[in-house]
Amino acid sequence: MGDLKSARLIFLKGWLFVLAGIVAAGVLLGENFSIRTAFLLFVAIWSFCRFYYFAFYVIEKYVDPSFKFSSLWAFLLYLARRR
Repeated sequence: MGDLKSARLIFLKGWLFVLAGIVAAGVLLGENFSIRTAFLLFVAIWSFCRFYYFAFYVIEKYVDPSFKFSSLWAFLLYLARRR
């Protein structure tokens, strides 16, 4: 499968990720709602988003500008090779 070229399809894909996240969070909270569960879900989502930003932006802009990451797998291989 090739790369998406259509801007409309790229935006659609992004919004489908948002929709999937909302549905998954809604189901989790619907099955076991509590303030603690909602807070922990928020912290987990926020932390993974920050890690993604760290892996793709911070490392590339501030640590090693010569390396362009194409996926989280590429980032993990990069870390393994640095050791």
